[in-house]
Amino acid sequence: MKELCTPVEPKPVSLSTRFEILADRVTRAAGSSWAFLGATLVVLIWAATGPVFGFSETWQLVINTGTTIVTFLMVFLIQKAQNKDSIAIQLKLNELIAANKGASNRLVNAESMTEEELRVLYDHYCTLAELAQKARDLKASHSVEEAIERAEEKGDAKLVNGRQAKRKADPVS
Repeated sequence: MKELCTPVEPKPVSLSTRFEILADRVTRAAGSSWAFLGATLVVLIWAATGPVFGFSETWQLVINTGTTIVTFLMVFLIQKAQNKDSIAIQLKLNELIAANKGASNRLVNAESMTEEELRVLYDHYCTLAELAQKARDLKASHSVEEAIERAEEKGDAKLVNGRQAKRKADPVS
């Protein structure tokens, strides 16, 4: 009898994918209570063997070398995990911004902006906060532009212009 579907051959797993799987497993294991208990146990055993080895330099070198190697490797492992988490969080925030009709799309790629560009956006949101505080209605506007328009409509142009003049006078730090 003829087969209806041809079997799918498994894709070869790349070295990068293997490393990612290993790194994820080690990250989870290293952050567990069992890992902490194991590390504490190693230190206690090392301390207990001090009198046996006469607290020699070699005895001290064992713990120093071990902790240096573990620390060196963990720095890169932690950085990799944080990079992955940061990307995932940025993607989730980007999705929320893109899905929200009232949100400003200029923030979708904020993580790639320069510090100066971020400072300008920060100043815009400070203006928004001042206008919202003056209006005492935090749900009244959704963007800096809306807040400025509403403030001008309400006759608060003095606050808007004063904030803009203040922002122009202050150098970007």
